[in-house]
Amino acid sequence: MSVDPAHIAERKMQFLFALRSRGVTEARVLSVMERVDRGLFVRGHFADRAYEDMPLPIGCGQTISQPSVVGLMTQALKLSGREKVLEVGTGSGYQAAILSQLARRVYTVDRHKRLVVEASAIFRDLDLTNITAVTADGSHGLPDQAPFDRILLTAAAEDTPGPLLAQLKIGGIMVLPVGQSDAVQSLIRVSRSATGYDYDELTPVRFVPLVEGIGRDG
Repeated sequence: MSVDPAHIAERKMQFLFALRSRGVTEARVLSVMERVDRGLFVRGHFADRAYEDMPLPIGCGQTISQPSVVGLMTQALKLSGREKVLEVGTGSGYQAAILSQLARRVYTVDRHKRLVVEASAIFRDLDLTNITAVTADGSHGLPDQAPFDRILLTAAAEDTPGPLLAQLKIGGIMVLPVGQSDAVQSLIRVSRSATGYDYDELTPVRFVPLVEGIGRDG
């Protein structure tokens, strides 16, 4: 079955328009999101909805985030290209793939081994050699690789996890959803200075909860 190039171009234009209209304005972020094909990270019944601005199920009770939220979170990290980044919640691997184009090194952890294995296969296919994917309890971060210039959580914590704050470099930024229910969450940016932490509330969001421990994958 042939694919109409005009149809693909139109979908890509709609995709980028949705990002811009929801506040993703940084040129580097938009350029990377245009290049990294979200369709590679969505399988099964939802594959034909990969270019819509909505979260989609991916397995293990997890979701691939809404593209505009991926863009806003990436933009909030203020990446220059030199950073070592920790992502907590690999999921489909889409967010890590975006980060890999904007940072020096990406470490991504997920409690579900199946998701890490599937995402790692996509990283290899795309020759994304600056991503290290690990099955681990992300709520504890990756102490062996700390400190990090940037930390991103793609699951909601009730409060900013202390172990992750401790692994953030002075001058570093953490972006995460915080909230005590799946209905009321805020995207927060934490900036660490020599004297403490500054918190900025960015936008309302809705994410799966951050869960401790290693998942039992089927």
